[in-house]
Amino acid sequence: MSGIGTPPEHHGVPSPAPAPSFDPELDVVIAALGEAAREPITPANLRARQERDAAARPRPTAEELRADGRFEVTEFRVPGPPEGPDVMLVSARPSGLAGPLPLLYYMHGGAMIMGNAWSVLPRILREWALPLDLAVISVEYRLAPGTRYPGPLEDCHAGLVWAAGHAAELGIDPARIVIGGKSAGGGLAAALALLARDRGGPAALGQLLLSPMLDDRGCTFSGHQMSGHDVWDLTSNETAWKALLGDRHGAADLPPYAAPARATDLSGLPPAYIDTGSAEMFRDENVGYANAIWQAGGQAELHVWPGACHGFDGLAPHAALTRDAGHARTRWLRRLLAKPAP
Repeated sequence: MSGIGTPPEHHGVPSPAPAPSFDPELDVVIAALGEAAREPITPANLRARQERDAAARPRPTAEELRADGRFEVTEFRVPGPPEGPDVMLVSARPSGLAGPLPLLYYMHGGAMIMGNAWSVLPRILREWALPLDLAVISVEYRLAPGTRYPGPLEDCHAGLVWAAGHAAELGIDPARIVIGGKSAGGGLAAALALLARDRGGPAALGQLLLSPMLDDRGCTFSGHQMSGHDVWDLTSNETAWKALLGDRHGAADLPPYAAPARATDLSGLPPAYIDTGSAEMFRDENVGYANAIWQAGGQAELHVWPGACHGFDGLAPHAALTRDAGHARTRWLRRLLAKPAP
C-alpha cells in the first residue's frame, strides 16, 4: 500500500490550470469580503492578525452557552501533558438527559495560530448536540508560535485521556467518543487518531475531519491552483505551518503526528468522515487522505462540495451548499452513533 506520505509527481509544480468556479451564493460572499479581509498572513503581520482575530471572534461565556438552561456547561482545567500546563476543556450537553451520552471531542479551527474553544460551541450545540443527544467537549489547546509542535497536539491528547478516564463523572459513554475538528482542528483530530492508535488509546468511535489541514509541504496541485482564489492561500498556509513547526517545517523526517499527510500507515484508524471543497486549497490533501485510508483497508466517507471554498459554511451559513453539507455530516454522525460499540 502506497501511503499519502509520498508526494505524487505533480507536487512542487505550480498549477497552470484555471481555478474551479465558486458556487454562486459563495461567490457573492467572497466578493463582498474585499481585498483587506483576504490579505495573506505573513510572519511580519502574524501578531497583528492574531490580535485582530481575538478581538473580532465572539467568545461566549459559559452562561451564554447555557442558552437559558437548554444546555449544561462546565469548564474543566485538567492535567496537561508532561511538563506542560493544565488544559482547559469546555464541556456542554443538552440539559435533562439521563444516562451516559456519546461524546464529540472537538478541536477548533484557526490554522493552529488563532481561534478558541468557546466560539465554535453555539453552532455545534444547535446542529449536533440537540438533535443527536450528544455531549461535546471543546479543547482550548495552546497556539503557535507561542507553543510549537508537539505542544498543541499533546494538549488535545491529555484532554482526551482525562475525558475518557472521567467518563462516569462527565456522564459520557467512553465507547462512543468521536474526535473531530475543522481546518486546523481537523488536522489535529486526524493526528490525534494516529497518536491514540499508536499509544494504545483512548479509542475513538470515529473521526470527523472537516476540510482538515494535513500537509505542511504546500505542494499539492490544488494548493497552487487555488492560491489567490481561495480565501486561504499558500502564503498564509506556509506562515501557519512555520509557526507550528519552526525549523522542522518541510523536514523529510517530520512525524505524521505533526502533519498527518506524511503518514504512510493509516491502518487501524476509526472510520472517518472527510469533507472539503472543490474550490479550496486543501482539496487534494483531503481527497488523498481519504484514498490512503481506503488503501489501508479502512473506512472513510468523502464529500467534495462543488464550488466550495475553505470554510464555506462559516462564510455563508444560510447557503444551500452549507445546508447540504450540514445534513450530510449529521447523517454520518447519526449512523455512526447508532452502531453497536466494537
